[in-house]
Amino acid sequence: MLEQIIITIATAATPLLIAALGELVVERSGVLNLGVEGMMVMGAVTGFGVALTTGSPWLGVFAAIIVGALFSLLFGFLTLTLVTNQVATGLALTLLGLGLSGMIGESFVGQPGVKLGTLYIPGLTDLPFVGKLFFGQDPIFYISILLTFGVAWFLFRTRAGLTLRSVGDNHGSAHALGINVIGIRYLAVMFGGACAGLAGGFLSLVYTPQWIENMTAGRGWIALALVVFASWRPVRVLAGAYLFGAVSIGQLHAQALGIGIPSQLLSALPYLATIVVLVLISRNRRLTMINTPASLGRPFVPDR
Repeated sequence: MLEQIIITIATAATPLLIAALGELVVERSGVLNLGVEGMMVMGAVTGFGVALTTGSPWLGVFAAIIVGALFSLLFGFLTLTLVTNQVATGLALTLLGLGLSGMIGESFVGQPGVKLGTLYIPGLTDLPFVGKLFFGQDPIFYISILLTFGVAWFLFRTRAGLTLRSVGDNHGSAHALGINVIGIRYLAVMFGGACAGLAGGFLSLVYTPQWIENMTAGRGWIALALVVFASWRPVRVLAGAYLFGAVSIGQLHAQALGIGIPSQLLSALPYLATIVVLVLISRNRRLTMINTPASLGRPFVPDR
């Protein structure tokens, strides 16, 4: 029983972790993209549609990643090239993604999906308790863990990561040193979009292998909150994602046990937890300011 609960928590946390890691890299470059929800839902509908059409869940995963990256390019063009307001553009991107995915996925509603299978290693997956937990998960779960440490290594152990962080901390000084600020931000935005698309593809190919309109159900907003919760640190994002995953699964088990609390309130628990965490973090301004990219959300226009 406990093993199954932990596995479901890991499954619930995986899309939050992937989407939050992508947004963390975007924000470390100084760009605030509030369109995570829209990119996730576009990745979900595209991944489901391609997998259903081709019969291959892996093609669905790749399609979700590509569509997420392409959708983020629209955001990048508007905010980095045309210098539109990042907050307004991100919100518009979310609304566009939700509406467009609903239109594209209308014919997919009610159709059985193609599920991405789990890993099976003879002798290891069958081990009691730890077998399925460590050796019997879906491939995207392992990708999310590798991605966490890969992003941490890139940001804090490589020259390219240092360059990206310098752009996010002071884009004027970075430009003066000859760094291509806009180019780096475009790459960061595309990486964030690809991660959001992968997170969406996970929802429709692993978590619930079917298409339901607006199936992201606010997970993109939780991923945004996770970045702040983790103070822009990848390993803290991992811990935060599993915390929120546990809250999500906890409310489902509470409903199944028939606890005398309205189901609507239990369903709202993950979002209430998000609000509480943000309020607590905002009280410690020193902790927030230490890691916040100084140029976050500020437009950059190179000298001509």
